[in-house]
Amino acid sequence: MLQRKKNYLLPAAGATVLVLAFPFLANAFGYTYAITLACYVQLYFIAVSGYDVLFGYCGQINMGLAGFYAIGAYGSAILNEYCNIPIILSMIIASVASCVVGAILAYPCGKLQFHFLTLATIAFGNIINQILSHSPGGITGNFNGMYTQRPSLFGFDMTSTTSYYFFGLVCVIIFAVIKYHVVHSKLGRAFSAIRDNVKAADGMGINVRLYKVIAFAICALFTGFAGSMYAHLVGFISPDTFTQKQSVLFLTMLIFGGTTSFGGSLIGVVALMLVTESIRTLTGYQTLIYGVIIILVVILLPKGVFGELIGLKNRFAKKNRKHSGEVV
Repeated sequence: MLQRKKNYLLPAAGATVLVLAFPFLANAFGYTYAITLACYVQLYFIAVSGYDVLFGYCGQINMGLAGFYAIGAYGSAILNEYCNIPIILSMIIASVASCVVGAILAYPCGKLQFHFLTLATIAFGNIINQILSHSPGGITGNFNGMYTQRPSLFGFDMTSTTSYYFFGLVCVIIFAVIKYHVVHSKLGRAFSAIRDNVKAADGMGINVRLYKVIAFAICALFTGFAGSMYAHLVGFISPDTFTQKQSVLFLTMLIFGGTTSFGGSLIGVVALMLVTESIRTLTGYQTLIYGVIIILVVILLPKGVFGELIGLKNRFAKKNRKHSGEVV
């Protein structure tokens, strides 16, 4: 066991140094846009990690994630703009609001089957988009959108992308710890039981509807906070960002990387970010490309990239153990 820990210690230390040094290296070599992409990776990782709790662990679909993403983004921007609430606090309040909306949505939808649940969440996302486009009194700026500012913490303004990168890194760590404790607790075991067999979980005394509501709320909390990070990163938000295409992107990232893992979420986010950047000029075909990726992954890599890599590693380890036993 001690030897195994030593084997992981060096790669972990190297990865930590690389992550911390990345923005300085990017600036030194003139790849400043890479820091912005890294910030996108951070906020997408938070959103996809929350979706993994709902979809991967609890087995519930949500195709209205763009709606919760928008609630976090616009909620934080509006609270800061019209109520003069500090941005960090407005981000937290908007995330909690997204969490509450997620729980309210999940309560009547808790008994819906997979395909009906899909339609219900798609409808929710479209409703939110319409509200943003035709808001009362034009509070959201409607189709014109609204501008946002970078947050500040303890008097330190995160006006540079490098400072925002480190802010995002702290947020990633916080939400990763939250997810870890959720999935490795009684709550996480209940989610897995519901995913595997709803009737059996109900027979074991698990309040299925309650746990589905909790899973939706956790997903909405993560996605809402990611939305608030996005709003204050780009400096401008409009309804065009929060469409069904955004929900499909989150689902594609999760399925491509692999569910029920941290590594899968990270691989999916990084890979799809690279794909998105490479097809940026093909705006009208992005959803089609995401759909093709989902089909190919489901057929060729049913466990996702990370799941297949772990399976390959286990097969090699098993062969090595057998080979060692034969030699002995």
